[in-house]
Amino acid sequence: MATTTYQGLEVLFSRQQIAERVIEMGAQITRDLNGEKLVMIGVLKGAAPFLSDLSRAIQVDATFDFVAVSSYGKGQRSSGAVKMIKDLDHSIEGKNVLVVEDILDTGLTLSYLRKLFLQQHPKTLRIATLLDKPSRRIEKIEADYVGFSIPNLFVIGYGMDYAERYRNLPDICLMPSGEPE
Repeated sequence: MATTTYQGLEVLFSRQQIAERVIEMGAQITRDLNGEKLVMIGVLKGAAPFLSDLSRAIQVDATFDFVAVSSYGKGQRSSGAVKMIKDLDHSIEGKNVLVVEDILDTGLTLSYLRKLFLQQHPKTLRIATLLDKPSRRIEKIEADYVGFSIPNLFVIGYGMDYAERYRNLPDICLMPSGEPE
């Protein structure tokens, strides 16, 4: 399938590149789990497409749960404060847990979630992120599984948004300059 552009948006990773990398990540996670059950925790809203695709690439018995947190509001910069909007529906005590996030940026959100989830005593706690932006890290945290490392770029598509727009793009694109707030 050819890479598509949308109204002049520059594609950073095509849907085909994303699909291939997600399959590779799923195979690695499957090997690491060695047949054990898994709880996948999607960080809403951005990680929903990634969690959906990744779950089909992981070949173990898996269930889903979701959390919603916010540190961005409607802008391009993190506010620095993480706010829990929706907590887990089920206990993760004694379970293998994989937190699925769209992008690891400053590390504030995932550090907050890791600390919160470790208090619930999971058997294992790992993190999978589609994109990693290590140059922006404020909190010391690394993902166990990374799709792609990127420089300090603002990206949209494949679940990632700007003011709730662009999440439905199948490719990961660069945010156009001059976008109104």
